[in-house]
Amino acid sequence: MSTFVPTAQGFERKWYVLDANGQTLGRLATRAARMLAGKNNPKYTPYIDTGDHVIVINAEKVKMTGLKADKKIYHHYTGFPGGLRSETFTKRRDRRPEQIIELAVKGMLPKNKMGRQMGTKLKVYRGEQHPHQAQTPEVLAQQ
Repeated sequence: MSTFVPTAQGFERKWYVLDANGQTLGRLATRAARMLAGKNNPKYTPYIDTGDHVIVINAEKVKMTGLKADKKIYHHYTGFPGGLRSETFTKRRDRRPEQIIELAVKGMLPKNKMGRQMGTKLKVYRGEQHPHQAQTPEVLAQQ
C-alpha cells in the first residue's frame, strides 16, 4: 500500500458565501480562515493551498460583543514622521467595513507566501450584492 500524497493540481476549488449580518467578527473570521486554508477539505495538506474561495456579504453588519466596539483601535502608520493614524472599530465600520473582516481573517492565516495566496481568495462586500454569480457560490448557513 502506498500513502496518498495530494498535489496542487488535483483540487477543484468551490465558492462559498458567508453572510456577516449579525455575526460576531471573530467567529466569522475563524470560519472564513478555515475554509481559505482548506481545513474543511478531507484532502487537507498543511504545505499545499487546498482552500476554497470565500465571499463575505453584509460586511457593515458585523458586530463585536461587549464594549469591544468602542475599545478596539486600528492603527496605521503612513511612513512619515508623526504619521500614526488611529481609528476605532465603529468609525472603521462606517467608513470601510470590508477592511475589518479582511484584517481579521488575514491575521488568522499563515504568515508566508502560501498565507498571502490564501488571502487572495477572500472577497468581502458591503451589502447583499456581489459580482461572483457566475461561479455559482454555495450559501452557508449561519452558526
